[in-house]
Amino acid sequence: MVKVAALPVGRIQANTYAVYNEEGKALIIDPGAEADRIIDWINVNGWEPQAVLLTHGHYDHIGAVDAIRDAFGIDAYIHTKEADFLTDATLNLSGLTGSGQGLTQRSAERNWLEMGKKIIGDIPFKVAFTPGHSPGHVIYIFEDGEFVINGDTVFQGSVGRTDFPGGSHEELMARIEKEIISLPHHYRLYSGHGPVTTIAQEIQTNPFFGKFR
Repeated sequence: MVKVAALPVGRIQANTYAVYNEEGKALIIDPGAEADRIIDWINVNGWEPQAVLLTHGHYDHIGAVDAIRDAFGIDAYIHTKEADFLTDATLNLSGLTGSGQGLTQRSAERNWLEMGKKIIGDIPFKVAFTPGHSPGHVIYIFEDGEFVINGDTVFQGSVGRTDFPGGSHEELMARIEKEIISLPHHYRLYSGHGPVTTIAQEIQTNPFFGKFR
């Protein structure tokens, strides 16, 4: 069974995740900042990173991508619709927020186009397309561990912002209904910011989820 660990990083405490199996192989998801801390965290835990997976390409989720993939010799994956986000300060919002430009020096090596079941480093998961917060946002569903790394789609008590370029609240809510609410409600949701929650808890308490009750 796969397990998950979280490390909040950066000025706005974005969650970097490691999903790892019993052999210590790991997927590093959304390494957003503080690359040295993330690398130390990986090494202290004895994980063997197999890939960097990105839920989307906003600056607070990609700031340490270059350092992580170089340190461990691994590829980064992002949805094809956000293939240019890593190297474009306007698209990844770093230019708009004053967070610095050129957060990455090169694009992701791999671009998700086909959704569905994947296996990397003997770790099985599903990729689901969930635009709304950003045009190429995806989530990673780990059925073996009964949890979702859902980026900036759902937070405890809230949902992702949709006022950025390419955002749509209507599309976000439609995708949440299709890809998240349809999952078993005991599944844990690991968000891009803030604490872990569950689908059941959000259906009961999230003010944006009234239609799902």
